[in-house]
Amino acid sequence: MSAYEADIKKSQLKRVLGKWSLTAIGIGAIIGGGIFVLTGTGAYYNAGPALALSFVIAGIACVFAALCYAEFASILPVEGSAYAYAYGTVGEIFAWIIGWGLILEYAMGSMTVAVSWSGYFSKLLKMFGLHLPTWLTTDPQTYWASGNEGFSMNLPAFLIVLFVISILVRGTKGAAKANNFIVMLKVSAIIFVIVAGAFFIDPVNWTPFIPEPTTITENGVSHSAYGLAGVVAGASAIFFAYVGFDAVSTQAGEAINPKKDVPFAIIASLIICTLLYILVSLVLTGMMHYTDFNPLGKYPDAIKAPVAYAFDIAGQAWAGYIITIAATVGLISVLMVMIMGQSRIFLGMSKDGLIPATFAKVNPETGVPTKNLIILGIVISIVASLTPINDLAHMTSFGTLFAFTMVCVAVWVLRVKEPNLQRNFKVPALPVIACLGIAINVYLIINLSKEAQMYSLAWLAIGFIIYFLYSKKHSKLQNGGYGETFKAEQEPLEKPDLDL
Repeated sequence: MSAYEADIKKSQLKRVLGKWSLTAIGIGAIIGGGIFVLTGTGAYYNAGPALALSFVIAGIACVFAALCYAEFASILPVEGSAYAYAYGTVGEIFAWIIGWGLILEYAMGSMTVAVSWSGYFSKLLKMFGLHLPTWLTTDPQTYWASGNEGFSMNLPAFLIVLFVISILVRGTKGAAKANNFIVMLKVSAIIFVIVAGAFFIDPVNWTPFIPEPTTITENGVSHSAYGLAGVVAGASAIFFAYVGFDAVSTQAGEAINPKKDVPFAIIASLIICTLLYILVSLVLTGMMHYTDFNPLGKYPDAIKAPVAYAFDIAGQAWAGYIITIAATVGLISVLMVMIMGQSRIFLGMSKDGLIPATFAKVNPETGVPTKNLIILGIVISIVASLTPINDLAHMTSFGTLFAFTMVCVAVWVLRVKEPNLQRNFKVPALPVIACLGIAINVYLIINLSKEAQMYSLAWLAIGFIIYFLYSKKHSKLQNGGYGETFKAEQEPLEKPDLDL
């Protein structure tokens, strides 16, 4: 590990982020990805009012993974998230598996946020009397399932991704302060939702708290919902809402004191946001009946913008306006964090030779991987404009659960292989914590939709094929190095202008 760590330390990323800035990154990513996006899908498709229990289960599952992340971060404080941790500690094939899962996690997560942003943006336009036609705000599957014919796409989702990419490729030095401001805005909005929404809760909407099991059929596909199984399935579906604490680890290269600050930020952001999730889900399902989130029902956009529509249905349009503005602005920062995190993972994998070198090329003027970001933007924008939000959320959760499982395995393997490494943070009772983390994450994977499982397993199969046909042959490690070729060919990597 020492050679790899030394290679990483040559990076000239400026260490400017303290523990609260890192915590703000985690909170910013977690809040936007969960509260504004997944509360509607989780309530309607899975758990009903018991969505709060789903968040409790998902939060418990995250605690085990977060503790393992924190130990890894205290050993190897570098950018690149779990991929870099695994590469520098337990080996390349392990790292590739995790990295491939993280690609799915971040890409699909970005798409899910983009689709949700479209819902809030459409609602924002309606505040000013503007209405986009349905065929320009709906993915083809949902559009045709509603009895429509002809072309359709989610144009706002397509355009917001390109807008974010246009910012990232230019570099924005004020983004760190902007991100902190947006996080404050979002936290304030969430506290407002909890306090104001509590006055409009109708306990009837909570009865029964755990609805009787049933089957939901949509777009020709049927799946079981509600009951205790639905609560667990809800935890699986909304799991990616917690990806923000993973995003903290992608910024470790810029942390002032990464071995202490990153573990702190990971655990602090998880605890704060789990509490907020539970409270908001209780308020939301108390204000609005979970069946009203049906995308083919009376309020088709409610599933994309659940918090704002809850206040609308409660007759408090003014509050919905506040939430709509906060969410429309706030989700942009989430999208920026997720796409930037994805580009960092690509950057690390490319530096190691596992994916083409074009993903590692950094623009010397802006200090960002321009080609990397452009390729990501094209793919994310197209898929986001054509895919239902529920499918995207489930595949994102698979990537997150899979990566967390691998981290629990890897930190345990490293503890056995290298027991004498300096660890500023150690997971207490690691065998127990790791086993619980592995068990609950695998169990949640099993409870994802069958479609998400098939698509995601196909993704992993493709990953193995790429590794053995391309990555292993081009690996810098397999050829006796740790990225030296990259460093010889490029100027020293400057800190990206996006100092989130």
